[in-house]
Amino acid sequence: MAITRKPYSDFTRIFDILSYQREKYPNAAALNAVVNGNWKGYSIEETQSRVNAISCWLISNGYAKNDTVIFVPVIGNPDWVMLDFACQQIGVITVPVHPTSTQAEIELILTETEPKLCITADQELRNKFEEVTKKVRVDNLEPFLQKAERGIQDEKLQSRLTEIKSLILPADILSILYTSGSSGVPKGVVLTHHNIIHNIKAILTLLPLEPHHRVLSFLPFSHILERTACYSYMAFGVSLYFSQGKESFAHDFKTVRPFFCTSVPRVLEKMYDFMEEQSMQRNWVKRKLITWAMQVGKQYGDSIKLWLAIKLFMARVLVLSRWRKKLGGKIRYMVVGAASLRPEIGRMFTASGIHVIEGYGMTETAPLIAINRYEPGLNRFGTVGMIIPGIDVKIDEPNENQEGEILVKGPNVMPGYFKQPALTRAAFTDDGWFRTGDVGKFVHQRFLKITDRKKDIFKTSAGKYIAPQPLQNHFCKSPFIERCLIMGFQKPYVTALIVPHFELLKAWCMQENIHWTSPQFMVHNIKVRGKLRQEVDMLNESLLNIEQVKNFVLCPEDWSVERGELTNTLKPVRQKLMSNYEPEIEKMYE
Repeated sequence: MAITRKPYSDFTRIFDILSYQREKYPNAAALNAVVNGNWKGYSIEETQSRVNAISCWLISNGYAKNDTVIFVPVIGNPDWVMLDFACQQIGVITVPVHPTSTQAEIELILTETEPKLCITADQELRNKFEEVTKKVRVDNLEPFLQKAERGIQDEKLQSRLTEIKSLILPADILSILYTSGSSGVPKGVVLTHHNIIHNIKAILTLLPLEPHHRVLSFLPFSHILERTACYSYMAFGVSLYFSQGKESFAHDFKTVRPFFCTSVPRVLEKMYDFMEEQSMQRNWVKRKLITWAMQVGKQYGDSIKLWLAIKLFMARVLVLSRWRKKLGGKIRYMVVGAASLRPEIGRMFTASGIHVIEGYGMTETAPLIAINRYEPGLNRFGTVGMIIPGIDVKIDEPNENQEGEILVKGPNVMPGYFKQPALTRAAFTDDGWFRTGDVGKFVHQRFLKITDRKKDIFKTSAGKYIAPQPLQNHFCKSPFIERCLIMGFQKPYVTALIVPHFELLKAWCMQENIHWTSPQFMVHNIKVRGKLRQEVDMLNESLLNIEQVKNFVLCPEDWSVERGELTNTLKPVRQKLMSNYEPEIEKMYE
């Protein structure tokens, strides 16, 4: 007798993924975290049961559809995922807030979203938020969940939960995520279930993941990239492991031995820098070997001739395979997003046996817009890949190099900014295309390449937006700094071009018995640089780490309107200055 198996249910809302995995890929270790020093797994059945219990507690305590709850995670873990799903099931809108947010940003978010509850990762964050608000209840995650899971789960509540779930629509708001974007002012990106579901279903067709694979999550759960990735992992049916944090990064990779992970360029850059440091500390033979292997790795490409293939094999065996071993030994694939990856780093990691591909997206697009592929011929280093299925991308008003602003249209694009109709209108063209603010072009016919940022606001390779103008004004508070240009677009950290106040500096040199010659020579004087370093460090103290100037170039003469370095209103012309000082800028990032 033939057995008829009912078709697997589809998912149209994010929380449907729980039932989808339970039916299609029942996983005994769906979510995993370290508890008392050992990895503890939660089956999909246990996960769904806990999610329902939390939902019932929220219902019994008066939480309803369109209420808002703020999350302040440091890093992802099963508890955050379960609380997230529990809110979704009853229509409560989640508002993830970065733990590094300033008091002004927190005040703005609280005012706009009017949350009923704020849940923080630890006591320090709880204190930070309680200082800002006395009106909103603030709880730590762990004790809150312990209380919620002990909540009443009678048949009446369960029936009520089932009824509420049936009323949640794909077009309903799932989350509001605040981003400073290109304006430097936080604005709430409204994302629906449908926005993110479209991204997930696109990802399911693109990544080489199977239910038996392990993946490791270590990026912040408050970012849309990792949050969408976690939903996608659950739809794939893989076992999702959450890192404990930066301090245990190496240990987690070695014990989990993941097959795949998402990352940001800065993580790969640090590993690359470590390898270069190692080459400087070893004896002559090992130093030469490491340098040779790294140079060979940088030659990795889409087509490899026989002689290069032999050299790549030797470089991998002798040196490059160490990267893969440090990451557990089984990792095969990695997706890098949130910022631009230096092509040579992507080539080297791929040469080591870890196939790295780069993608591109924004919070407003939930987040993926384009991504390279793992199949041969479908990856181009230095690009962000091909457009994902189901959306349209065009280059607006391309210049002679076919570069222009990247415009996007599709079901992944947000409906708008929360309570900001004017910003929403400005973000879209009259015919409905979303303005990304990024400048790019298509190369090799179908691969998207990001070439610049439309405005001066830039993003570091750690995926952080930096607003330069307030920082430039901040550093000019020093009497020894005449002018300042903040830089760091697609770079690992912020740097600056600085024009010293030469007259004051000359007086200081006379006071310190330092022989003064001319600005062209004095900008290289060790004691002068030390004095400017002291000024910069002092001003760095009041800034977030990502905003701090890590290195600088002292310009030997003032910028001028005549040379095109200043506008008629004496504002710095960024591209001209960066072109004039290109060699010095490159040295700061070596």
